[in-house]
Amino acid sequence: MSVTRRGVVKGGAAGALSIALAGSLDTIFQTSAGAEVGEAFGYGPLLPDPKGALDLPKGFSYKALSAEGDAIAGGGKVPGKHDGTATFGGRRRDTLRLVRNHEQTASGVKPVAPERLVYDPAAFGGTTTIELDRRANVLDQEVSLAGTATNCAGGTTPWGTWLTCEETEGFGGQTKSHGWVFEVDPTGRKTRPEPITGMGRFAHEAVAIDPHTHVAYLTEDASRPFGLFYRFSPRSHRGQYGTYMHGGRLEAMYVPDLPDLSVVQEPGSRFRVKWVKVPDPSAAATSTRKQFEKITRSQKLEGAWWGHGKAYFVASFSNKGDGAAADHAGQVWVYDPRKETIELELVFKPGGRFDGPDNITVSPYGGGVILAEDGGGEQYLVGTTRKGEPFAFARNAFNDGELTGVTFSPDGRTLFANRQTPGVTFAIQGPWHRVRH
Repeated sequence: MSVTRRGVVKGGAAGALSIALAGSLDTIFQTSAGAEVGEAFGYGPLLPDPKGALDLPKGFSYKALSAEGDAIAGGGKVPGKHDGTATFGGRRRDTLRLVRNHEQTASGVKPVAPERLVYDPAAFGGTTTIELDRRANVLDQEVSLAGTATNCAGGTTPWGTWLTCEETEGFGGQTKSHGWVFEVDPTGRKTRPEPITGMGRFAHEAVAIDPHTHVAYLTEDASRPFGLFYRFSPRSHRGQYGTYMHGGRLEAMYVPDLPDLSVVQEPGSRFRVKWVKVPDPSAAATSTRKQFEKITRSQKLEGAWWGHGKAYFVASFSNKGDGAAADHAGQVWVYDPRKETIELELVFKPGGRFDGPDNITVSPYGGGVILAEDGGGEQYLVGTTRKGEPFAFARNAFNDGELTGVTFSPDGRTLFANRQTPGVTFAIQGPWHRVRH
């Protein structure tokens, strides 16, 4: 990790969250072989999986469920390219529902769904919903949205629905415009294939919503130029399905004198932000990110999650060869809406064990986060302790494919994650309270 003593001191009174992730100076600047590979903390070394699917620490186990090509209600098959995922309470007290994205554009297994759930018949993306019992056994699964494209990540709403994000601005053969956010009802009763136009049309990645104000924070994964970090303020705060259909205000984050987030390399660095209105959220003539002369950008803005009263968001990597101002192998930022500041919490250096963080969730154990990698070579689920020490929690033992969709069950007993290709969802359980440090 790119951490310097000056950087931590610079953070000063950055608040409890910064302290929780950054940790004490003595801890941060100790080095050992164990610390380098993340085995001196976290849950210990990963053990080889006899089935060759997912390596986990001692005491943890997984169950593979809902794989690409499995039969699904309605006569079709489970689509591929599993991505962003979230969990919700089920129809019965002892069940839960898992809503999962499929990042397909114009190929793959097309979801078979009733016409009322189809947005664009030419598109192959969408979401599926799985109902599970408390032992993570699949009770039922169905397509919950179809006809969307490149459904990457998304986010949960305070009223218990899923927002699925299209990471595209269009594709060949489309019959409708793409690049929107759609709302999915986990129960399947109220889902309508209608874009939330107020949230803008761009290459959406993820969204994190403040449960008190219902303001949404959105990431954009785009290039030429790089994407932006957005804020959507709804007109209504009623907090029920369809609230966001009634418009609002879309703004982009601007940090004066910081045109590219990649130049920030010291955890604890904080900046006050401004918000600039997006002139045309529909991007009818010009992409939203191209509608500004001065704005703050980042290469590969990816996952977002709400936790501890703040919005976490991830920059997967940055390369000067692609036009970025500096190189890094991953950043985790936190936006504080009360102070209107962003703070760099974690940064990975190129060439280290971990790279390419993508999806993110805030862990209920130890005060850290869990990141799903989409980098080079081996792919991990990377956890952090409350002292900011990164550790390998799981490894894709099957191939070098991307890991996605990290999310905990409502009771915190199960961590769900996906392998994107070939698509499969894992339910992971074990001694969560055993985290070291």
